[in-house]
Amino acid sequence: MIKEAIILAGGLGTRLREAVPDLPKCMAPVAGRPFLFHVINYLRLQGIERFIFSLGYKHEVIEEYLQGHFPTLKYVVALEEEPLGTGGAIQLACTRAESKHIVVVNGDTMYKADLHAAYQFHIHHMAECTLLLKPMKNFDRYGVVELNEAQLVQRFSEKKQYENGTINGGVYLLDKDKFLDEEFPEKFSFEKDYLEKLFTSRRIYGLVQDAYFIDIGIPEDFNRAQSEFSQPPLDLTQVDKTWTLFLDRDGVINVDKDGSYIFHPDEFIFTAGAPALFSKLAALFSRIVIVTNQRGVGRGLMTEATLHEIHAHMTGEIEAMGGRIDAIYYCSSIHNDHPERKPNPGMAVRARLNFPEIDFSKSIMVGNNLSDMHFGRNAGMHTVFIRSTRPQQEFPHPEIDLAFTTLEDFVKAL
Repeated sequence: MIKEAIILAGGLGTRLREAVPDLPKCMAPVAGRPFLFHVINYLRLQGIERFIFSLGYKHEVIEEYLQGHFPTLKYVVALEEEPLGTGGAIQLACTRAESKHIVVVNGDTMYKADLHAAYQFHIHHMAECTLLLKPMKNFDRYGVVELNEAQLVQRFSEKKQYENGTINGGVYLLDKDKFLDEEFPEKFSFEKDYLEKLFTSRRIYGLVQDAYFIDIGIPEDFNRAQSEFSQPPLDLTQVDKTWTLFLDRDGVINVDKDGSYIFHPDEFIFTAGAPALFSKLAALFSRIVIVTNQRGVGRGLMTEATLHEIHAHMTGEIEAMGGRIDAIYYCSSIHNDHPERKPNPGMAVRARLNFPEIDFSKSIMVGNNLSDMHFGRNAGMHTVFIRSTRPQQEFPHPEIDLAFTTLEDFVKAL
C-alpha cells in the first residue's frame, strides 16, 4: 500500500475570495470543519500514514490548525517562500518525502479514489506517474485526458463543452526518484511542463475510477459540499444489522484501573452487567469490534501473550452469555503519532480491511475518553461517550453525539 501523501495547500484561493476572504482554500469551512480535515481523514482511511503539506499563502493558518487539531499526525511542511507553481511545489515537497512512490492531491478537491487499486496499477505498469481520471458528462469546466489501449496517456484536450469524457481528477501517483531526476527549474507547472510536455516520452499512465469528486474552489461546489459532507444526527432507532459497533475496552467494558493497566486476567473486572449486554448488541449489530490502546505492552510492563490471555478471558465470558466480539485490535506503541494509536484511525482501517462491508457512516464508536471520540470522528463514525471515568465531561460537545453514564445505559437506549 502507498503510505505517504503530498497535499498541495499553498494556493491563493482567488475563486473563493467572496465566500471565504481571509483563508487559504483548504481551510474553507465545510460542514463545520476546514475542508482540510476531510481531505486528511479520507487519505488516512486509505492507508496514508505520513503527510507532506505543501504550503505558501497564509501558511501560518494551516500550521496552527494542524498543531491544534492533528497533534498526533505524522507530517512535515514544505514551505514555498514565493509561489513556485504546481510543479515547483511538488518538486520541493518530494525532497521531504521518505517513500519512493507517493500520492499527490490538491487540498481543495476531494476525489474518493481507491488508492490501493491505483497503487497496484502504478507498480504493475512501472509508471513514472499515474493520473487518476474521473468520468464526467455534459461539462465545460475541465479539459479531457485520453488514453491508448495500454492506458498510457495519449492526449490532453483543452477545456470546452463535452458530452462525456474523463478529466484529470488532480490525484497523482508519482515515482519520486524519477520525477526528481528530471531536473526541472525551481518554478514550473506540473500540468503544462511535466504532464503535457513529456507524456509522449515518459511512462505516464491514466487509471479511470468513477468515484465521488468535488472541487470546492468553485463557489457552487463549495455550497454543495456543505450538505454532502454533513453527518446526520445519530438516531439509535435506525441501528440495524448493517451497522458496526466499535468499543473501547478499559472504562467501557471493564472497570478502569486509574493510572495503571490490567496486568492479569484476574484483574479484569466487567462493568455492571457487561457480559450479558453483548447478547443484545450481537442481535443488533453486524460487527462488534474492540479498539484499545495498550501502551503497557510497549513500555514492557506486560507481555503481548498476557494481553491475549486477558482478551481470551473477556471474550469467553461474553460468549458464555450469548454475546460475541468479532475482532479485537490493539495498539501497543508508546508513540502518539503511531497511525494505529487512537485518536489516529489506523485500527479502523485494519477493521475495514478485514471486514470490507463496514460502512463508517453507519458505525458507532463508544468510549470514555475524548481520544475515542476523535478516533470516531477521524474515521467518519458516530460517537457515544461513556461517563464512567469522566463524569464531568462537558456535553453537548462537537465530538460527541450522545452521552451515557454506563455501557448498560447505552444498551438500554438501543
